[in-house]
Amino acid sequence: QVQLVESGGALVQPGGSLRLSCAASGSIFSIFSMGWDRQAPGKERELVARITNGGSTNYADSVKGRFTISRDNAKSTVYLQMNSLKPEDTAVYYCNALLISPRRTAWGQGTQVTVSS
Repeated sequence: QVQLVESGGALVQPGGSLRLSCAASGSIFSIFSMGWDRQAPGKERELVARITNGGSTNYADSVKGRFTISRDNAKSTVYLQMNSLKPEDTAVYYCNALLISPRRTAWGQGTQVTVSS
């Protein structure tokens, strides 16, 4: 019922910035929270950042102080502002949405972020 489309992935040099976008469509009224996960080569997928309907945010320790998650007024689009990027941030970034009634998770297809000089 909910579709997620990510954009903004790119090749960027260390220390650079990038902003990812995720547009949600469909039954967006059922969205409780949205966030970003990432999967680096050879690694497990991990949570990067999440924001709830109440505005509460959560970040992985590795990105605190560098990444900021935000959403638009309609709560249908989320952004991940990434600053001071490091090579270890290289991964495929996946947008996700936690839906309620019933509880379920929607996933985007992912967008590649590569941090390299």
